[in-house]
Amino acid sequence: MGWIKCPRCEMNYIQEDEKYCKICKREMKGEKPREEVEICTVCNEHPVMPGKDVCAICYKEMSAHETDPESDGTITVDVGIDPVSTMEEIVPDIGDDLSNREYQEMENDLSLQEMAEEEDNDDEEEDE
Repeated sequence: MGWIKCPRCEMNYIQEDEKYCKICKREMKGEKPREEVEICTVCNEHPVMPGKDVCAICYKEMSAHETDPESDGTITVDVGIDPVSTMEEIVPDIGDDLSNREYQEMENDLSLQEMAEEEDNDDEEEDE
């Protein structure tokens, strides 16, 4: 036995011996469509509370963290990495490795103004 699309909605698949899909049958009887139950985004086990995206159990746990006097209301996860306190910690200091002359050469090689002038010269040569 094979599967075919429902002739009414042309969306759902039905077996060849059926006339309509379950959804179309419900609509033709005048029944209201069933609401899909949303599952908690935290535990993925229990249905959510109305107007929330978490279940009652997870909501109680989160509320307990908020009322904890040691907690500031944020949820933290310890991943074993020290937080970066300033940007200086992640920017490498390369000034000591390069001499002033080498730095000037690199700056000249990377000069955007010079690159733009070279492109203009190349464009002018192509036009001639």
